[in-house]
Amino acid sequence: MSVHHGFQATMTAQPGKADELIQLLLDAPSLPHDDCVVFLVSRSASDRDVVHVIEGWTSAEAHSAFFTGEQAQDLVAKLQPLLAGDSAYTDAVPVGGKATF
Repeated sequence: MSVHHGFQATMTAQPGKADELIQLLLDAPSLPHDDCVVFLVSRSASDRDVVHVIEGWTSAEAHSAFFTGEQAQDLVAKLQPLLAGDSAYTDAVPVGGKATF
């Protein structure tokens, strides 16, 4: 499958809650979803409360349809109390690169 729609988020966790935030993200229902081709969670090296998520989807429509569903909305509700302040979300159109683990 190819990535035709990307999504990036930067979130700041409540102090001491970043590990819990990361665990929820790593258990996200999008991981086993066929249209989610890339799902990377990382932590800032300089601020342990800052968490980044990069997603790659087969299409913007697949991403949108998934995030309007009950599983995704449940995840968002669980994430909200762990967050401090605003989060930054950006849609992107991938042009290339590599992800290997």
